[in-house]
Amino acid sequence: MQPVKAIALKLCAVILFIFMSALIKAASDRVPPGEAVFFRSFFAIPITLLWLVMLGELRTGLRVKSVWGHVRRGVSGTVAVGMVFAGLGLLPLPEVTALSYTSSLLIVIFAALFLGERVGPLRIGAVCLGMGGVLVILAPKLSVFGAETVNRGEILGAIVVLIGATCAAFAQITIRKLVQTEHPAAIAFYFSVTATVLSLLTAPFGWVWPGGWLAAQLVLAGVIGGTAQIFLTLSYRYADASIVAPFDYASMLFALGIGYFIFDEVPTGAMLVGAAMIAVAGIAIILREHQLGLNGAAPARHVHRKGDGTVWVGHAFYVQIHPRREVRHDRYIPDDQPGHGQGHSNL
Repeated sequence: MQPVKAIALKLCAVILFIFMSALIKAASDRVPPGEAVFFRSFFAIPITLLWLVMLGELRTGLRVKSVWGHVRRGVSGTVAVGMVFAGLGLLPLPEVTALSYTSSLLIVIFAALFLGERVGPLRIGAVCLGMGGVLVILAPKLSVFGAETVNRGEILGAIVVLIGATCAAFAQITIRKLVQTEHPAAIAFYFSVTATVLSLLTAPFGWVWPGGWLAAQLVLAGVIGGTAQIFLTLSYRYADASIVAPFDYASMLFALGIGYFIFDEVPTGAMLVGAAMIAVAGIAIILREHQLGLNGAAPARHVHRKGDGTVWVGHAFYVQIHPRREVRHDRYIPDDQPGHGQGHSNL
């Protein structure tokens, strides 16, 4: 393992994703969410294809066995992205980032409901802590909690972001099933294609013809998003998910900085406290699920193995590469050790 290299790659991915969100937010007053989803998805496709060509996986990486699985993942993922992009136009960047973290909490619930996973008291407690953090963030906006004024735009923004987080969690649960039969490159590619097509259905509802810097801004958001995807994938090649995944929450630091210096967004105490609660809950879930992986909690699942021993592993909204490891559900174990490692989901 090369943990320093893995963490550096993960932080680069996190920074790029936040810059992508900042570009979408900067355009949100002129470009509707559906159009933003189109640019984010369409211009990420060439990046994905180029990467597959470099890996020599273009011919085999796009085969499909579960069409309806891709449809479910594509629809839920597209709605998730669209809702979050809508929220960027209504809420400060740090609040959108914090509320998006709830997808990792909802995955625990959905895994129990749809995948039959057993959820113990530690993870249940972490989910409750995280949901308490959501209430802390929302409390100043709601009159029921004694707010002096109610900003309907901010309430709507919080609602759409939480809907997006819910759809993101469902998409990730769908991916846990898809990786049993599908090449992860196909999952990523066909999601981008599906999102591109679905976003076109919103064209009659306020799309504008972007020109000059606005067009460049949107194209750049798509290219940055596709590049960040690759950095994210590579980070999991050099270290276990339990080491790399907690750095997802570094995005809050970058969101705070960009929000303050670019958008003049001053974070409130409630937002900081709530975000901290959600982050602590998410990290606790990562560590607990890693421990369950060590204890051999999940049954063996399908593996995508190349001739040189490299295994492609599906992981949430992105793809991982782990040399010489077997996959167990969303977990993986090295060939020479019993029950080691666990994947963590990311939005």
